[in-house]
Parts: sequence; C-alpha cells; structure tokens
Amino acid sequence: MLTSALGTFTPAAVAAEPNCRAIESTSVRLSCYDAAFPPKARKPAEAGIDSSSGYKDPFLAEEARTAAKLKNICRGC
Repeated sequence: MLTSALGTFTPAAVAAEPNCRAIESTSVRLSCYDAAFPPKARKPAEAGIDSSSGYKDPFLAEEARTAAKLKNICRGC
C-alpha cells in the first residue's frame, strides 16, 4: 500500500524538475542547472576567508602548534 502511494508521487516530483540534460548549449544548460539548484550561501568562516584580512592561511594553526612544540624541546639539558 505504502509503496504504491510513493510510486504515484515519484513521477510528479521528477516532472517538476526542468530537463536541463536536453539543452545542447553549455551556457544555457549551466544557467538551467543554476536556476534549478541554486548554490547555498556560505558564511565567511566556512569559506576559509578571514573577514578582517580577506585571506586565512590554512597552515597558520599548524605552524603555531609546531612552534610551541619546538619551544618545549630541551637543548643542552
């Protein structure tokens, strides 16, 4: 019973989406996909960009951890 009810709604859901595959022009096909599936907005922190400087070094935290480890090494104990 449930599967037959789900089966009747599936073609309607597929028909609601535009058929972007059939478009031969690449730019028009891309705009069709962009309209059908708009990109989700990302926060600046998620994008990896620091809002104060505009660029966030991905290795900055790793360099800080390495420097802290090097400062704790006893040289000439």
